[in-house]
Amino acid sequence: MSNRQCISSSKYVLLYILHLNSISTDISAGMDDVDLELDEMELVAAAAGYYYYNSITRQPRRSVSPSGSGFMTEVLNGHDDVCREMFRMDKHVFHKLCDTLRQRGMLRDTAGVMIEEQLAIFLNIVGHNERNRVIQERFQHSGETISRYFNNVLKAIKSLSREFLQPPPLSTPPEILRSNRFYPYFKDCTGVVDGMHIPAHVPAKDQSRFRNKNGVLSQNVLAACTFDLQFIFICPGWEGSAADSRVLRAVLNDPDQNFPQIPEGKYYLVDAGYSNMEGFIAPFQGVRYDLHEYRGVNQLPGNAKELFNHRHSSLRNAIQKSFNVLKARFPILKLAPQYAFHIQRDIVIAACVIHNHIRREERNDWLFSSAEGGTVEELPDVDDQPDLHLASPQEQIASSLRESIAAEMWNDFTCKWDEW
Repeated sequence: MSNRQCISSSKYVLLYILHLNSISTDISAGMDDVDLELDEMELVAAAAGYYYYNSITRQPRRSVSPSGSGFMTEVLNGHDDVCREMFRMDKHVFHKLCDTLRQRGMLRDTAGVMIEEQLAIFLNIVGHNERNRVIQERFQHSGETISRYFNNVLKAIKSLSREFLQPPPLSTPPEILRSNRFYPYFKDCTGVVDGMHIPAHVPAKDQSRFRNKNGVLSQNVLAACTFDLQFIFICPGWEGSAADSRVLRAVLNDPDQNFPQIPEGKYYLVDAGYSNMEGFIAPFQGVRYDLHEYRGVNQLPGNAKELFNHRHSSLRNAIQKSFNVLKARFPILKLAPQYAFHIQRDIVIAACVIHNHIRREERNDWLFSSAEGGTVEELPDVDDQPDLHLASPQEQIASSLRESIAAEMWNDFTCKWDEW
């Protein structure tokens, strides 16, 4: 439509409005009493706004075909790096997860959105901590649609947790079996247990409980992992002020938590914040432990307890690597998302499920490859000390086991001097 037509049409609209106003003021007044000397630029602006509004309200909403939106096509048909960046995994790993969700009926294709796009919406949110309005623009869906598919996928992936979070095999882990530093000393060790703090968004009435020792609102997540960097167990939702040892005791005393049963003679490694007890071997207290303490002129251990602690720390480093990979892949875990707290808990579980799925399907994943290249430095947790109490018979047995391992290790070390 030409500018002249816009001006002409807008004049008729304005004349009609002014006519109605004049009638309400004085029914007997004529149109001649109305001042029609309007600035031409105002008319142009009014006309443009009028016709723009009509064009928007009358324009049919952009539909998304079952084959996926333009964004999906661009990512899945583009370079592999684009898929890794947007979906946080390789293409074949992404398609395998979609197939699993489809074949088991956990998600279903809809007339407008296939499972691939539903999963992509979820991964864009947790993999980039994006706001709903950003995802709306990216996928061309309403905010309600984005929220619905996010929650559907979250529920579906969480339902896979029993399958993907599995107890480790009873055999000695290959990471121990292949190393003279760890085998045969840790041959009965099955994994590592530790706590992980995730920033939390909670109501004001709960903030004192969720404020951790660093003054940050967080949920304390109890986790167990294998030396292959896969999660065995995850229990999120504990308040940030809760000590790791308290969380572990509560989980072990609650059968509903389903902590994997520890076979007789087997154990997990834990840090100094936990008690040394049956099924959980902690380092010696009062002896240097963290890897950065074994550098420089005093890098060699001076006794059996120091040697034990150094190797214990090196082996326990697996869980720090797992935490680092998890948070690097899903940055939503680094910030407090504006979701209800039960959703925040479920996001942690879903992230661990996807973490394990990727590890199983693509061992050379870029994040896992970078984590396996070295050790992760960990600052000592001086405020999280184990409870001081009289040792139980079970704890005395655990202490005897630790002493015997340290003695055997030290004897071999002093006789062979090959590696420490």
